[in-house]
Amino acid sequence: MSIVRRIRDITVATLNERLEKAEDPVRLIDQFLWSTREDIVQAEKLYQQYNSHSNHLRAQWLQAEAQKERREQQAMTALKAGEENMARIALHEKASCEERSAQYKDLFEQSRQNSIDLEDQLREMRSEYQTVYDKREYYAARMESIRLQQRMNSRLNGGILENGSHPGTVFRKMEDRITDMEQEARSLRDVRRMGRESEVGSIGNTIKSVVERELIELKRKLEKEGWTS
Repeated sequence: MSIVRRIRDITVATLNERLEKAEDPVRLIDQFLWSTREDIVQAEKLYQQYNSHSNHLRAQWLQAEAQKERREQQAMTALKAGEENMARIALHEKASCEERSAQYKDLFEQSRQNSIDLEDQLREMRSEYQTVYDKREYYAARMESIRLQQRMNSRLNGGILENGSHPGTVFRKMEDRITDMEQEARSLRDVRRMGRESEVGSIGNTIKSVVERELIELKRKLEKEGWTS
C-alpha cells in the first residue's frame, strides 16, 4: 500500500502543473478521478480483508489466553490432588499457550495498526477525490463558459457575410443599385418618349410636304385652264 500511496502522491503533486498545460483539463481530471476511484475501491477491499484477518487473529489470541488460564487451573487442581506430575504437564501446556497467545497478540496488534493506517489513507484518498472532483466541476464550468462564448462569437460573426461585408453595407449597396436601375429605367422611358414625339413630328412634316406639292400641282392645272388666283 505504501508504494501505491507514493505513486498517488506524485500524481497529486503534479496534477496542477499538468492542468496548466492541458488543452482539455476536464478530461485530464476525469482520468485522475477514475484512477483514484480504482485505488479507493482496491483500498476498501484491502481494508475489509485486514479487518477480517484482525478478527481471526484476535480470536486466536483470546483462545490461547483462555487455554492458558485453563491449564493453570488444571495444574492447581492436580497439585491439590497430589498429582505433581500432572501439574507439570499442565504447566508445560500453559507455557505453550502463553507463547501462542503472545504471538497472536503481536500479529493482531500489527494487523490492527495496519487497518488503522489503511483507514487513514482511505480517508485521505476520499478527501483528495472530493477536492479534485470539486475542481473538476470548476473547470467544467469554465469550459462551458468558453464554449458558450465561442457560440456567441459565432452568432455575432453570423451578421457578417462570407465576403466580410456587414448586412448594413450590403443593403446600402443594394439600395444604390436599385436606385441606379430606376434612374436607368426612367432615362430609357424618356428617350423612348422623345423618339416617339420625333417620329410623330417627322410624319407631320412629310404629310405637309405632300399636301403642298399636290396644292402646287392643282394650281398649275387650274392655270392651264385659264384660272387665275
